Amino acid sequence: MDDLNDTSHRESEPDETGPNEAGQLTLEAKLTAIVAPRLETMGFELVRVAVLGRDRPTVQVMADRADGSLITVEDCEQISRYLGTVFDVEDPIPGAWNLEVSSAGIDRPLTRVKDWNRFAGFAAKVETLVPVDGRKRFTGTVLGADDGFARLRLDDGSDVALPMIDIRRARLVLTDALIEFTANLQPSN
Repeated sequence: MDDLNDTSHRESEPDETGPNEAGQLTLEAKLTAIVAPRLETMGFELVRVAVLGRDRPTVQVMADRADGSLITVEDCEQISRYLGTVFDVEDPIPGAWNLEVSSAGIDRPLTRVKDWNRFAGFAAKVETLVPVDGRKRFTGTVLGADDGFARLRLDDGSDVALPMIDIRRARLVLTDALIEFTANLQPSN
């Protein structure tokens, strides 16, 4: 393992997290299978694993505390040390790589049904892999989600149900209301 807490960012897009066209799991899907259960035993939940860059990729792990409180820098350090050791033993990443562990942040990605429901009422931007109603990009207010669909009230007042499996990227939009909401969350001690 190299440079546990490297915070450099790559501009390349993360790989898909599911099977590729040949039905094989992507690197991100393999890492998710390794990371998620280990984080659960530590009292955390996985928000997202992204592999950024090619020559010396950065494995970006975003986590939340299972109790809903804010994740701390110390939590990220603990996760980083633990996952670094796990990756060294299991060796799922060929060659040199960097590990970056962080909170999801205020304008966090919406990757789970739980995120869509927790942040209902806040603004979000969503991009789908395939067109829904003739378009791939949506901006509006989060209405929630279930196992199959994420719901969004668009800026024109109409509602749209987006298949969760077809969401390429979804992220909260930084607003005063979102800042106020997250300021009321307290870090866990």
